[in-house]
Amino acid sequence: MHKIMIERECGCFKRSELQNDIVISSKDDALVKALSMTNIMNDEFCGKHEFQVIEKQNNFLIGLKEEAPKQSSGCCGGGCGTH
Repeated sequence: MHKIMIERECGCFKRSELQNDIVISSKDDALVKALSMTNIMNDEFCGKHEFQVIEKQNNFLIGLKEEAPKQSSGCCGGGCGTH
């Protein structure tokens, strides 16, 4: 058995028809369902958060996508390099 869990139920999730703690017998089916839920959450929710699927043991956790750490190299981001 494989469980799909929502890490933190935001207001958009609570207002949606999606469910938390879904149990599915097939790992492949659980992954497909978790990815489908994540796509719905990213496409139809308010857009304040971006969600991702994380596999933990035989379960799938849908949580907030972590942002890449910001680098303070002083570069303007325009492709700086040595000439």
